[in-house]
Amino acid sequence: MAKRTGRKKGLGIVALLLCGGALLAALNYYGTFIHSNIVSDPPDKGIVKIYRSYSYDDLCKAMTDNGVIDNKATFLRAARHMKLDEKFKPGRYRFRKGMGNKQIVRILSHGWQTPVNLSFSGYMRSMERFAGHLGSRLEADSLQFLQALTSPGTLDKYGFTKATFPAMFIPNTYEVYWTVTPDEFIERMHKEYERFWNEERSAKARSIGLSRTEVSTLASIVIEETKYEPEMARIAGVYMNRLHKGMLLQADPTVKFAVGDESLKRILNRHLSVDSPYNTYKYEGLPPGPITIPPVAAIDAVLDYEHHNYLYFCAKSTLDGQHAFSTNLAGHLENARRYHQAVSGI
Repeated sequence: MAKRTGRKKGLGIVALLLCGGALLAALNYYGTFIHSNIVSDPPDKGIVKIYRSYSYDDLCKAMTDNGVIDNKATFLRAARHMKLDEKFKPGRYRFRKGMGNKQIVRILSHGWQTPVNLSFSGYMRSMERFAGHLGSRLEADSLQFLQALTSPGTLDKYGFTKATFPAMFIPNTYEVYWTVTPDEFIERMHKEYERFWNEERSAKARSIGLSRTEVSTLASIVIEETKYEPEMARIAGVYMNRLHKGMLLQADPTVKFAVGDESLKRILNRHLSVDSPYNTYKYEGLPPGPITIPPVAAIDAVLDYEHHNYLYFCAKSTLDGQHAFSTNLAGHLENARRYHQAVSGI
């Protein structure tokens, strides 16, 4: 009887040990793979960037040294167990409180990135500036973007010239992956360009006798003349009237572009002599391409330009950023005199 009782006790102890071991294993599994391992208020909103050039050690350092991970040891253990070193992908990832190591590792191994809302509003006067803007927000650097944006192969592929290429980029906010390559980005922008130029806008361009790139070119002049949206269609109408009459556009922003000095506040007579196809004081018609990437408001203002008889405009004497319009040179000179009086305080 004593032997039987001892045997039962022994079996009970073994069972208890097994249960305890199972419980410890379960707790270890939960702590390693399931339990939240993101700090309650992660820095940079929990964003971690893993570059293409990163080794596995670089990835581990990026994940454990930025204050997002709560328990480094359990993350590294889970990553090793799930063989993250064999399959992690570059990207911009957002990790939120409540995520366990298993979920974190799966995100990195599958490349489940959080997209970037990439915005550009226009007013990019050169591909160099545009490339710098893109390089500061995406993985590829500005030089890589510039090389792609100025490549003859790229221009040929999409049917643009160096001068007209800025017209392909329609300012907006786009959702893209941080790892998007320059070529992939340009391809995406071409699709957006074709989507923007739907049949309605294309029909309007044909009705006013301008191509898509010519519309964008005129829009780039309009936006450099005014940021006051209610005036855009009227200013576009002035330039359309001058085009129809065969007059020189005499647009100061094109001269500034031709001179290559964005800091110019006033266009002087010496600037008007610069020999450039962008100098609309010397050459008739529109310049070869946009002088900046124009916003949608300016493009639509050209397509729906105001029909009137104005041929001139200058800044108002009220100095409020609006313009005074006139149908003849005498009226224009009077408006200009009032403006200069206001500026000089006479």
